[in-house]
Amino acid sequence: MIAPQQALDLILRTVRPLRPAVLELGAARGACLAEDIRADRDLPPADRSAMDGYAVRAVDLAEAPRRLRLVGEVAAGSPARPRVRPGTCVRILTGANVPPGADSVVMVEQTEERGGLVTFKAPAEPGANILRRAEDAARGALLLGKGTRLGAMQVGVCAAVGKARVRVFRRPRVAVLATGAELRPPGARVRSHQSRNANGPMLRAALETWGYPDVDCGSAPDRLAALIVRLRRASAGHDVLLLTGGVSVGKYDFVRRAVEAIGGRVRFHGVAMKPGKPLLYATLAGNRHVFGLPGNPLSAMTGFYEFALPAIGRLAGAAAECGWRLPAQLAAPLASKGGPVRFVLARVTWGPRGLAVEPVESRSSADLVAAGRADGAIAVPAGVRALAAGAMVEFRPWRPLP
Repeated sequence: MIAPQQALDLILRTVRPLRPAVLELGAARGACLAEDIRADRDLPPADRSAMDGYAVRAVDLAEAPRRLRLVGEVAAGSPARPRVRPGTCVRILTGANVPPGADSVVMVEQTEERGGLVTFKAPAEPGANILRRAEDAARGALLLGKGTRLGAMQVGVCAAVGKARVRVFRRPRVAVLATGAELRPPGARVRSHQSRNANGPMLRAALETWGYPDVDCGSAPDRLAALIVRLRRASAGHDVLLLTGGVSVGKYDFVRRAVEAIGGRVRFHGVAMKPGKPLLYATLAGNRHVFGLPGNPLSAMTGFYEFALPAIGRLAGAAAECGWRLPAQLAAPLASKGGPVRFVLARVTWGPRGLAVEPVESRSSADLVAAGRADGAIAVPAGVRALAAGAMVEFRPWRPLP
């Protein structure tokens, strides 16, 4: 069996970003840039006021209190340029260009205006309350690099520099197929030998949470011929196939044979980890990828976050690996069984040193109830049998953290 890190490295070497497209900025949220975004002018483009107040010459207020004559006003968006001369001041609003002659802005709360004269109650420092030209970025400066995912703030940056249309990588289309004769839809009545399909909705929700809304969900029976038909149909219109169940060595585990029957090249089958050991990864022509995830929910989600999500991120053009590996302090002792790398459910409990995680007890890799109490998983290195409270661990969040 392949080691988890070797498996991930192989996947990321194999996956290529999808072709770019140009989208209207309003439709690009969640996509990854296929171009660099640079400042089209200095930011700010001129010295601007950070406050509502009065533009002055600081030297005029060396001795305070002092009265200055009001000679004009500049509002945000106004091209007015009344000059500030000795003994005068100009009313200025937040975001307005600082008028010529002024080198300081005094906030309105420190003044009193009456009859065209403004009384300043305290001295002013040169440069006070002024946002200097280009202090955020000079013209041509790199603001967002290729591969940056466009969230709300990044969309704002693009808009601020005139990028009404942006070149982004296409987001992957994903098909989720849950295999198993025992599966029924979530709303169906079930008998004791049947189960509701939790993996499909669970994986679709995870994909949507991380910015991949183009997901089709379905199910497939434990019959080789029928599974081949379903896989061939799904592979024609999707970049990634996520299958759950049917990847072990049981009598009805047909996923590998079905994947090979539609032309899939199996890159590995079996990873030295728990849960999720039987995981399969294969490729199809045309930069398409297949992940055979085990059927038990914790095994499926571990494989999804460790391998499938990073691959989907690479397809989407993300500069960094999707999903995080965060250092965290262990809030309670953790016992492990040694052996291969183990992934232990955990919940976040912010501690005095920052992010802390507490193990969540689970009965088995089928314990979806325990998973519902967790925020992610702790990666316990191979061979480790115990970790003390306070130890630093590698935490894998399964949802965006607050």
